Amino acid sequence: MTDPQGQAPASPVDEVGPAEPGPGRGGAAGSRPAAAPGPLARLGEVPHLGLVAALALLAVVGLVTVPDTFATTSNLVSILALAATIGVITVGATFVIIGGGIDLSVGAVMALASVWATTLATQSYGPFMMIVCAVLVGTGAGLVNGLLIAYGRLVPFIATLAMLVAARGLAQRMSDRKTQLVAQGNELIVELSTTRLLGLPLLVYVFALVVVLGWVLLNRTTFGRRTYAVGGNAEAARLAGIDVRRHTMWLYALSGLCCGIAAVLIMARTTTGSSTHGDLYELDAIAAVIIGGTLLTGGRGSIIGSILGLLIFTVITNLFILNGLNTSDQLIAKGLIIVVAVLLQRRGLRSPT
Repeated sequence: MTDPQGQAPASPVDEVGPAEPGPGRGGAAGSRPAAAPGPLARLGEVPHLGLVAALALLAVVGLVTVPDTFATTSNLVSILALAATIGVITVGATFVIIGGGIDLSVGAVMALASVWATTLATQSYGPFMMIVCAVLVGTGAGLVNGLLIAYGRLVPFIATLAMLVAARGLAQRMSDRKTQLVAQGNELIVELSTTRLLGLPLLVYVFALVVVLGWVLLNRTTFGRRTYAVGGNAEAARLAGIDVRRHTMWLYALSGLCCGIAAVLIMARTTTGSSTHGDLYELDAIAAVIIGGTLLTGGRGSIIGSILGLLIFTVITNLFILNGLNTSDQLIAKGLIIVVAVLLQRRGLRSPT
């Protein structure tokens, strides 16, 4: 029997929905509701548990191999101070990689910003102008990367590789391959490293502030949601109304901004600007992001994971130094860690959900 519009009326089953299977209703005999996950299963759902466990394991290694020096306050402060400079760069790299890109120029851009700022110092400019200069140079270089990639249609690898070479070369030309000292009268910059608050240098607090701001930007703003969308599926993001090219440009500008801030921190630590600053920092930053769980293909990642990955790398470097191991061995170990991290990512993506 049909209604006046020629459609059969819905049956009571259609209105109510299919009955739940169970004993006496066609379900398997003796079937029971799924048991709640056990403690081990819930433990596996804790975010970044593996990274925290790796850090704990490294701490145990340090206490066993160099017990007299690893756990000292001065060594722990040194670890945080070393992590601060690369950590600021890592925050910017996290945004770029989540957005589906890559930035190989971060170390060279930081070196260029430090040389440019110390050049101003030799011309009697004050610390405020040096800081502004470093930030503007870093942001400008990142903006050039973004324009070339978003509107020039260059592959991110090629565009940022070209910036790496050009920025390093420009830094060498400006400094005449010499190390430039932070001139007298610019103690404000040096005090970021020498002044301590609650036992920690001020540059550690600058690093912490950048991390907090990066986390808020990525997790609590439209910019962050668009970053995940662009990295996950750029075409779907475009169809959803996101200006993918403009957003990509701003991602690289943000990375450059972080390089400029890192240049201020490295000038504070070393009291110099040099074209050799930031050598292989791109390796450390990208590796930290990957170890922290961010996909190289984009669309997934976190600031906290990247910082934990950075701390793992920094502690490993510290342990190598304390145990008197060769620098080349450090590079080999870092390379192996990167390969293992990428292989684990690929295995995780292939595993059924």
